[in-house]
Amino acid sequence: YTVKETGELLDFLIKAKDGISRNSAKSLLAHRQVLVDNVITTQYNFALKPGMKVQISKEKGKKEFQSNYLKILYEDAYLIVIDKKEGVPTVSTKPKDRSALTILSEYVTRSGKQNRIYTINRLDKDTSGLLIFAKDEKTRNTFNDYREEIFKTVKFVGILSGGMEKDNGTVASWFVEDKLYVTDSNVTKNNGEKAITHYKTIKRANGYSLVEFELGIGKKNQIRIHMDYIKHPVLGDNKFDETNPLKRLALHAFKLDFYHPLTEDLMA
Repeated sequence: YTVKETGELLDFLIKAKDGISRNSAKSLLAHRQVLVDNVITTQYNFALKPGMKVQISKEKGKKEFQSNYLKILYEDAYLIVIDKKEGVPTVSTKPKDRSALTILSEYVTRSGKQNRIYTINRLDKDTSGLLIFAKDEKTRNTFNDYREEIFKTVKFVGILSGGMEKDNGTVASWFVEDKLYVTDSNVTKNNGEKAITHYKTIKRANGYSLVEFELGIGKKNQIRIHMDYIKHPVLGDNKFDETNPLKRLALHAFKLDFYHPLTEDLMA
């Protein structure tokens, strides 16, 4: 179907399919049967513009994405939001290494060899959780230029060694990156960028603490460095803690609220 006038995707589907119910149209979206310009789109209020092509697959999940390393939580013509497993780097300098970027790049090129993926935020290899990728340079640049306005909430949850002394607190320091891209932290300004980590203790038990963290866009290793600084390293952090009973880093990015750079809708 060719889009003739501006409007929302759900309304377009109802008209295109001869007045099907809203629930039926939502079911098509939920089962990833709708493509806009050859991209699976699940957002019911996705803004259509004249000239766009809408396809409706007869098979549920015909072009479903599958990976043992990550899961796609949201996708439209501009963005992909994923849940990354621990042990998978966001990007990799080694061509043979599997990274979230290479996996998604392979995925989008199925719809066209010219398609590309661009990183918006990053997570450490051993940290699991939410990541955003842009599908074009304009969207990527919008994120970079208006980062503070676009991102609303960034939260992590982690398990720390030892019982936290405070229920709530804040750690702030100045971060600098050396030539090897290893981030270091100082409690005073040193030609770096200020990093602030707010934390809330959820539970203490058996010599550990379950803690929620809130920060801005964040710096590399920010939470790990800040928690090590207050003598409560993240459990399983081999960089600062020799013990690793979980066989992984106990840190997960679970909440990432932001305003869509094109529609300005709050994505939560």
